[in-house]
Amino acid sequence: MTNDELIWRIAGGSGDGIDSTSQNFAKALMRAGLHVFTHRHYPSRIRGGHTYVEIRASDEPVKSRGDGYNFLLALGDSFARNPKEDAYYGEEEVKPLSENLDDLREGGVIVYDSGLLDVDEVENFDERVEENDWHVFDVNLRELAKEHGREIMRNTAGVGFTAALVGMELDRIEELMREAMSGDILDANLAVLQDAYDLVGEEYHVEHDVRVPTGSHDEEQVLVSGSHGIAYGALDEGCRFIAGYPMTPWTDVFTILTNLMPDVGGISEQVEDEIAAAALAMGASHTGAKAMSGSSGGGFALMSEPLGLAEMTETPLVLVESMRAGPSTGMPTKPEQADVEHVLFTSQGDSHRVVFAPSDPIECYEQTRRAFQLAYDYQIPAIVVYDQKLSGEYRNVPKSFFDQEPNPDLGSVASEEELAELPHTEGGKFHRFQHDTEEGVSPRSIPGQKGGHFLATGNEHNPAGHISEDPDNRVAQVDRRNQKLDTIREDLADESHNVVNGDDAADFGLISFGSQSGTVDEAVARLNENGDSVKHLSLSEIEPFPYDQVREFVESVDETLVVEMNSSGQLRGHIQRRLGTGEETFGSLLKYDGNPYEPAEVVEAVQHELGSVDETTSRTRLVTPGDQV
Repeated sequence: MTNDELIWRIAGGSGDGIDSTSQNFAKALMRAGLHVFTHRHYPSRIRGGHTYVEIRASDEPVKSRGDGYNFLLALGDSFARNPKEDAYYGEEEVKPLSENLDDLREGGVIVYDSGLLDVDEVENFDERVEENDWHVFDVNLRELAKEHGREIMRNTAGVGFTAALVGMELDRIEELMREAMSGDILDANLAVLQDAYDLVGEEYHVEHDVRVPTGSHDEEQVLVSGSHGIAYGALDEGCRFIAGYPMTPWTDVFTILTNLMPDVGGISEQVEDEIAAAALAMGASHTGAKAMSGSSGGGFALMSEPLGLAEMTETPLVLVESMRAGPSTGMPTKPEQADVEHVLFTSQGDSHRVVFAPSDPIECYEQTRRAFQLAYDYQIPAIVVYDQKLSGEYRNVPKSFFDQEPNPDLGSVASEEELAELPHTEGGKFHRFQHDTEEGVSPRSIPGQKGGHFLATGNEHNPAGHISEDPDNRVAQVDRRNQKLDTIREDLADESHNVVNGDDAADFGLISFGSQSGTVDEAVARLNENGDSVKHLSLSEIEPFPYDQVREFVESVDETLVVEMNSSGQLRGHIQRRLGTGEETFGSLLKYDGNPYEPAEVVEAVQHELGSVDETTSRTRLVTPGDQV
């Protein structure tokens, strides 16, 4: 066990305040000068069911969850449906302790609330403690909290106990409490925090190596998730209308923007379903607002028809698709990356859309802004696709990063002066959909502009918008719309978010996208430190496909392993389809058990391919080149 990082896991039941407690503790660690990264695991239930949050804290920047963890605070499940042994879901009350032991590192620390948990109910607990040299502290957090008036404060007591055990001062935690509460509630929480902290020195013998590291930041940091990055990017790019319907995990973006819209004079609408949400956003865009909508997989499926309408009418539209394990309802609170094909190909006909897959909160911000720019410059739908992992994990980002200039520009909208010079029919209708245009973009007008009247229809249409089935017109319109993608690809190449890390001379390459990129980066760093020459291409731009960058990377290595969270190798298939590359040099590392990768799983798979280890032990699926996914 080393002192270079603390990986703290707090476990309890849904409704026990695990998420809020962990966020506050993560903020305290961040304010103490550390880099933090959180990972959240929760069931698809309002109350009850085992949930945990993991906080990785280090004096060095971290991009991923760690390999296991070294400190467990087990609070028990206050809302267990049935704590009896023969219950369908097992002994839920004790699961926050029993279901977290497999990932606890040797020499780790366990603190459990003996007011609710009984270790005798955990199979082979004592044997496992001895075998792994775990340091166990039983403390009646529930009783300690009751002494100060409220049982719910056992979370605060647990944080105080943790701080004492890892050598952390209370000042940052107390600072956060004073910011969040006041009066008697504040006094009670401060008292139980201090009492739990003091209890360690008074009644417990501490002999372990798990300590909080020390660090400092050069500038003020904020704790944000990918959902925050998307929301803040949309606002700064001038989004003033959002419509949606709640669906995990897209709801985070929708909620953040709904709360912020009144501050900027914007509008948020919760509507009856996702068809209405996408259609409403498209209507707002048509009338001159920067607008967006979004959903998770099942809801996004309903947006297929409005998405196709936006493509045909060339109405700018930004959509967010937050992937989760499917199909259908699947596992709604677990991460997966299995909606790539869904996002690329939903709606009928030849599609023309932009698809971005950012990998962290900063990239979420930047790629959302870029999605709006491209959507409104090229009159095309732009989709930001991410997953439950990126939606809910928090990490520290310099506060100054978000001090960026807003951009209210509506893109390729003609002024009334320009409209007067553009082609019109004899009856005065504006040629909104001209055949021959630069870069495939025909200037658009906003309802109410003088000289801007035209027809908007989902049918194929002539330049003025009238329905047309003329073959020459059809070819001209399709070719013009498709031309946009070639131009956009050239624009993206000038400032690409597709990044290569690792050994430039490596013969073995990894490709990933979205939320797994940071994990793969850490794995590649470890591999190269151990003498295995590897490099990694992180794809943030999925469509228009970055042919040149991907082809150059693939041709520079002998073997490519595509890392993704699905069972069908969707990104691998997309790359091979676009490049026309066969199976002989492409392999897949797949995971679809509802949990994101740990760096060690990627390291192990690469070492297996390189012949360093004989077999893999994790719940990943390794598909070697030449084999079918």
